[in-house]
Amino acid sequence: MKRAGGLPLAAWLGAFGWLRRYHRYEVVNLEPLLRPGAKLIVGYHGRPLAVDLCMLTVTLHEHLGYLPHGVAHGAFDRIPGMRAVVDGLGFVTGDDPRLAEAVARGEHVLLQPGGTREGCRSFRHRYRVSWGERLGYLRLAVRYRLPIVPVGGSGMDDAYVGLNDGYALGRRVGMPSRMPLWLGLGATGVWPLSLPFPVKMTQWVGEPLTRHLEPGFDADDRESMLGAHQEVAGAVQALLDRARGRRPGTMD
Repeated sequence: MKRAGGLPLAAWLGAFGWLRRYHRYEVVNLEPLLRPGAKLIVGYHGRPLAVDLCMLTVTLHEHLGYLPHGVAHGAFDRIPGMRAVVDGLGFVTGDDPRLAEAVARGEHVLLQPGGTREGCRSFRHRYRVSWGERLGYLRLAVRYRLPIVPVGGSGMDDAYVGLNDGYALGRRVGMPSRMPLWLGLGATGVWPLSLPFPVKMTQWVGEPLTRHLEPGFDADDRESMLGAHQEVAGAVQALLDRARGRRPGTMD
């Protein structure tokens, strides 16, 4: 597998390095991600582009010398020119040999089970984990024997004011590859032509979860998988609540 580098990597580090300063970004409890061994970083998808997690990759690049291998939307494979960008960043669009090679090198993988459906919602749905019963990330963790590190935080849903459910509108108008059609307001106008509001973003990293790696765990048993899934989703929600100083389960 060709290592990430070149113009895509330089542009990524430059852009999200600048946004770290713009958002006064900081990380609480980075240490679990600095320990040896590959891990699956599982995070909440802030709106609309999970900028907080992108900034986390820059911080990890400074400490570890590589970008965590993000699992990107499969539509990138079908957009002309995007394959070179994805490869340049070391990202993947599915479970393929490049992912196995990264794990073998002890490098982290990063994904957001909620995806754009979670990230492109209206202002009525902020800081609430919405993963349904999507278990693909958990199957990945079981297959590659990866501890799961939950990530949440504050500020990521305040950078733009979402005006609609982007996934529902995208489906209604027939957007290709189930892409969302989202409308949001930022500091200088309408997304994506607007800067985000200059809110402070703080990332909280939890301790690794290993229930799915324990002896006797049956990945073919749906109830066992759903139990582990609920534990991960609950850990991410707890980090979101804790970062914002809210009691668990409190709604905006």
